[in-house]
Amino acid sequence: MLRETTRTEDLMQTIRQRVASRAISPGDRLPSVRSFADSMGVSPSTVVEAYDRLVAEGLIRARRGSGFYVTGAAVPPIPIGELEPRRDRAIDPFWVSRQSLDTDAAVLKPGCGWLPADWLPQGAIRRGLRALARAEDDTLANYGGTRGSQVLRRHLLGRFAEEGLDIGPEQIMLAGSGTQAVDLVCRYLLRPGDTVLVDDPGYFNFQALLRAHHVRIIGVPYTHQGPDIMAFEAALAAERPRLYITNSALHNPTGASLSPQTAHRLLSAAAAHDLTIIEDDIFTDFEPSPSPRLAVLDGFERVIRVGSFSKSLSAASRCGYIAARADWIEGLVDLQVATNFGGPSPMATELIAGILSGGGYRRHMAELRQRLTHAREECAERLATLGITPSVMPRGGFYLWCSLPDGQDSADIARFCMQRDIVLAPGNVFSASQNAAGFMRFNVTQTRDERIFTALADSLRSTPS
Repeated sequence: MLRETTRTEDLMQTIRQRVASRAISPGDRLPSVRSFADSMGVSPSTVVEAYDRLVAEGLIRARRGSGFYVTGAAVPPIPIGELEPRRDRAIDPFWVSRQSLDTDAAVLKPGCGWLPADWLPQGAIRRGLRALARAEDDTLANYGGTRGSQVLRRHLLGRFAEEGLDIGPEQIMLAGSGTQAVDLVCRYLLRPGDTVLVDDPGYFNFQALLRAHHVRIIGVPYTHQGPDIMAFEAALAAERPRLYITNSALHNPTGASLSPQTAHRLLSAAAAHDLTIIEDDIFTDFEPSPSPRLAVLDGFERVIRVGSFSKSLSAASRCGYIAARADWIEGLVDLQVATNFGGPSPMATELIAGILSGGGYRRHMAELRQRLTHAREECAERLATLGITPSVMPRGGFYLWCSLPDGQDSADIARFCMQRDIVLAPGNVFSASQNAAGFMRFNVTQTRDERIFTALADSLRSTPS
């Protein structure tokens, strides 16, 4: 009797494992009692007992005259972090993001992706909040309109016009953040199994977001002038991707900007292969002068521009935008209603619109660009004394993408420094192909404390090369 009970439990565990691994899915029919008994080398009565007990658990259900089926409640959700082979948490984008977002103020964060609070226009934000307190009741209490604040959209259209982008209000909408803007476009254009190109290295949260959409991610090597155009064209021909996501200006993490020649070839290849491009323009205001933009060259035929002001203004009052073909914006508006019931918070959008409309924002950005120039130079000099050197000196922004001394692994250094309450951003966090172990991204505005350089020096001496 003990032997038979053990066989029954073994069968039950086999079925549980097949369900958990997605080998069988909700609605799938299980093998017949006789065929399963034959394949497992047990008696039909043992299979009947196993099936009956799994019915009692709710894992499967019986249909009279038809057999046994997996129930919809049987499959637990897959954690996003497990949608690909488990990686070292030192190079896991979710780990880096969690450490940067959740650790307290005592932890140093040279690997984070934002400016310190005292580098942002706190005075303008406080004045804007006081003005917001006197706003109409609707602004303080109601849902946002489906396209977002008219005032902020008009302001953005004016900024686009300065670039030579003459588009109408039907081609722009606001979203809850730049990240949400990218997510909406992915929801709208992609289906599970589609292929998406990303820069390698490229912004790590693009990869994290795409994994949540169950798509194939293909990395294209990124150079000082943009994506390696030969590799880009080869990927288009071989992989037939649906989408490409990039930063054209002050690329994250490299700090490089797209060259005119690369931009033209990239758009020609995209047109030939019916590729749509998301151009994340979040760093536009950090450039001393405009570099080529795909949206400007393309005129929104196949390029979608997204952006926000979280980097330059405030990450606490988030609002993103999407500019694209009018018919796509119509579909994206409906999708935003379905997922967010309207546009972003009217309080956030009115605050941002008020600050942007004043002359203070332009002065703030001019001063910030000058301050960042000094910070980049100072940080690069300090890192150079450790043998850590930028692969390119950016025209603007606050990132340095640096190569480590020969043989050093940035994941090892990140683990070492984390023990000293220092959060770093190792290279393979940004690499879809995992070939950037010898690189690390530094935020120059967050890499000013002497303890960071001491820890880096100690880690370089302690970690194997």
